[in-house]
Amino acid sequence: MPENKIVYGLKNCHYAVITEDEEGVHTYAAPSPIKGATEISLEPKGETSDFYADDTLYYTTVSNAGYEATLTIANIPREFRVDVLGETLEITDNVLTESTLQKNKKIAFMFEFDGDIKGVRHILYNVTVTRPSLTSATKTETAEPQPQELTMVAAARPADGIVKRSTTGDTPDNIYDTWYTAVYSPAVV
Repeated sequence: MPENKIVYGLKNCHYAVITEDEEGVHTYAAPSPIKGATEISLEPKGETSDFYADDTLYYTTVSNAGYEATLTIANIPREFRVDVLGETLEITDNVLTESTLQKNKKIAFMFEFDGDIKGVRHILYNVTVTRPSLTSATKTETAEPQPQELTMVAAARPADGIVKRSTTGDTPDNIYDTWYTAVYSPAVV
């Protein structure tokens, strides 16, 4: 199948909470949707190192330390605050509580860009999400939405070094169509 000439849009954001064993092997909970995403930006993380010999640039090495990402979202859902950010929901009065004793959970993060032929689905396998800032602004003649930002670091999985995977125009339908039902992990051959 031909590849997309362009990609645009953002939809189908999902997260899956990670459980990590002693050897660094990740298992993933079933993916949950996170609605209201308006923008995502992934900036490569790593360094370039130049080595000079014979009075010239002899060798350049580039390290892949994953990505620093920002997800802009209409409103962070309560389920995400509890599942990932570690906030607790008081059962009797339905109040969310943030505490310094809470621990964030690592997640796999999935999302999709539209394309002129077929959407491209992505997964980041080892993501740490930081607490969001709280911001808003007064209403004027119009009520402007005040989206929130989640800052994330996507690192390599400890067991195999994989950071990210993406579908292509040739990805089989059985994989493409089930992308959001479980975290994609191909069988090891």
